[in-house]
Amino acid sequence: MAVSISAVLLLAIVTFLLIKKGGLKAGHAVVCTLFGFYLASSSIAPTVSQAVTSLANMISGIRF
Repeated sequence: MAVSISAVLLLAIVTFLLIKKGGLKAGHAVVCTLFGFYLASSSIAPTVSQAVTSLANMISGIRF
């Protein structure tokens, strides 16, 4: 749950900054789409959430 809330807040901030800057590109569209899935809780949102959680777990496991 903490990862989901953190992801939503991060994506909200990124989306706000991208809109403020203007000129959305392909990468920006992906961020906005992910944000939409989290907010809408659509049928695909659990799959996206699981993928993001897996990615966060993978990144947290990296040792520098």
